[in-house]
Amino acid sequence: MSTQPLVQRTVAQRNFTALTTITRREVTRILRIWAQTLVPPAITATLYFLIFGGLIGSRVGTMGGIRYMDFIVPGLVMMAVVQNSYANISSSFFGAKFGRHVEELLVSPMPNWVILGGYVSGAVLRGLLVGIIVLAIAMVFTTVRIPHPLITLSTVLLGATVFSLAGFINAVYAKKFDDVAIVPTFILTPLTYLGGVFYSVKLLPAWAETATHLNPIFYMVNAFRYGLLGVSDVSLTLAYGLMLGFAVVMATLALWLLKRGVGLRS
Repeated sequence: MSTQPLVQRTVAQRNFTALTTITRREVTRILRIWAQTLVPPAITATLYFLIFGGLIGSRVGTMGGIRYMDFIVPGLVMMAVVQNSYANISSSFFGAKFGRHVEELLVSPMPNWVILGGYVSGAVLRGLLVGIIVLAIAMVFTTVRIPHPLITLSTVLLGATVFSLAGFINAVYAKKFDDVAIVPTFILTPLTYLGGVFYSVKLLPAWAETATHLNPIFYMVNAFRYGLLGVSDVSLTLAYGLMLGFAVVMATLALWLLKRGVGLRS
């Protein structure tokens, strides 16, 4: 009897164990410091709904025929998902790099995709948990429900994956903790606020509308808006195509960086 299938099964089991171990460690970290990882997004979302939805929304009225409070729900949920997925992996992996723990992973028999997959899984889970919390809060203030659950869930998972990978790449290149905060502050936050969270792109002048279509978060917000409200400013096919494309490109880059040991080996 050939021993090759047995060896392949053993390798697969070893990789699965390694993947679940890294993921479990990330999840434990998220839940252990829940007051820092899960509570702040809930408080921020509540304030957004009270101020933008309640006070300002009552004066705006409707946006594209949809009550303004309902209109901003998809954007606020995706904003929380994107920011928390990015923050989780960038801080966690940089912490491992700073503490020299990552070197143990690199010299282990684990393939690079297992290392990347474990960290990304933890970050995506945090994004999903935060998204559920914010959506639950939204349902207290609005009449929004989930008419397209498959689109809603897949958009959250894809959006969280894309920005988890982006956070991983940021952590790889970061040399100090300040470097981890630069991208969220000067790139991620502006892209989020200019991604159609609080307004329809159809209200913008032509040049601004064109510029908005270069923003990846714009497509995520609109795909998610379709899942919750049944309306979108862009084609779902285009939105999914871009999200999948970004995920593939960044995953390839992240694996290449791990293979070369860029910023990881002294």
